[in-house]
Amino acid sequence: MEFQKSLLEYISQSLMTAGETISIAESVTSGCLQLAFSQMPNATLFYNGGMTAYTLQQKIKLLNVEKEEAEECDCVSEAIARTMALSVAKIFDSDWSIATTGYCTPIRNSSYKIFTYFAFSYKGEIILTKKLELHPKTQALNAQLYYTEFILGCFKSEINQLLILK
Repeated sequence: MEFQKSLLEYISQSLMTAGETISIAESVTSGCLQLAFSQMPNATLFYNGGMTAYTLQQKIKLLNVEKEEAEECDCVSEAIARTMALSVAKIFDSDWSIATTGYCTPIRNSSYKIFTYFAFSYKGEIILTKKLELHPKTQALNAQLYYTEFILGCFKSEINQLLILK
């Protein structure tokens, strides 16, 4: 599994230049984002760590997701992604965080759709939340890889905006 080398290098260099750190909370991407960050040059200088919490119970236990809210939406919503992002940033004491939750296979709970919600936090505030939907016939691994690449691209844009404003 390979990611765009120039994208990884850009994110790495930007975080190191700013002296900032990041952590990841994943569900639907099942560790793909963590893998991407671990492959960045000098990752130990800015990547504090991450976790994959795949089940509703683990998201409640580890990432402070509210049980009632999680049960209502099968733990897949914009609000859940936000909570996951804020919680993982606190857990790993990082400036930035990324969280994902969604579906990579069409099932009844997803209305037979494939989509993810993802959120970015920066210094304790949510700065971006988006939903990305793919064709329902997309293979699961392809969906996970596409989500990962798309999220990394969005993250690059957010870094650019915030670092330019500094």
